[in-house]
Amino acid sequence: MAETNLVEQVEAKYASVAQSGLSSNHDGVRAVAQAFGYTPEELAGLPADSNMGLSCGNPTATANLKPGEVVVDLGCGGAIDVLLASRKVGPTGNAIGIDMTAEMIERAKRNAVAFGNGQSPANVKFHLSRIEALPLPDNSVDCLISNCVINLAPDKSVVFREMFRVLEPGGRVAVSDIALKQPLPPEVGQDILAYVGCIGGALLIKDYEQMLAQAGFKAVKIIDTKKDLNAYAQASDAGCCGSMSCCSAGAPLHENLAELLTRYNVNHYAASVQVFAIKPLEQAAMGQGKS
Repeated sequence: MAETNLVEQVEAKYASVAQSGLSSNHDGVRAVAQAFGYTPEELAGLPADSNMGLSCGNPTATANLKPGEVVVDLGCGGAIDVLLASRKVGPTGNAIGIDMTAEMIERAKRNAVAFGNGQSPANVKFHLSRIEALPLPDNSVDCLISNCVINLAPDKSVVFREMFRVLEPGGRVAVSDIALKQPLPPEVGQDILAYVGCIGGALLIKDYEQMLAQAGFKAVKIIDTKKDLNAYAQASDAGCCGSMSCCSAGAPLHENLAELLTRYNVNHYAASVQVFAIKPLEQAAMGQGKS
């Protein structure tokens, strides 16, 4: 599939999710978030619409964010991680969300206003952009987080180079993502909706590590969290299969996808992973070529 067509389809599917009624008000959607690391207390302190059951981890729990830092969320969705991060970096820091979908950015902004009791927190910002071309200066970010989004980029190497460019020397990556333990069966890997659900576009763990290293990162570590990816099925009471099969106004995009993944037992092939890496102090110039 041509890259342009793939990007358009991904954008269209996630725009429909942004306009759907998926939220923590649905027991299944809330259960998905908790299965991948969000605490009930965290979810209770956020606008319900910030959670759409699209996560595969909780990157703010492992990013070790500190007051005054600049943290950027690649593919911020409804802003669940941006809002959690804004509390950790405090009023002297900044929590910035990037998303390619205008509908998601609008949903994120509404959630920020609700989170701030009628006014978005001053340390929260959003940009409409693809993560392959971040609208941020070189060496300007302390920490990059992301949550089941990097898989959606057709060329991950470009994303990793952009991540390296915007991080300050010594800056770090703390990403939740889906990675492959072994190649997917063709029937799954070629399904556009598996791709939209972060499965079909996943990298093999060894390739993920290699591409981060090629971008200039050091101390690369990818940890299999051992989370059961079938947890996404818990969102079925909300009218969809969670991240694995995003919804269009409450209707599954592909009624056969959940059955397809179950038939192949997705946990044999894919894993929810935590990705860590550092931009070294001594190699600040590496990987900064514009994509």
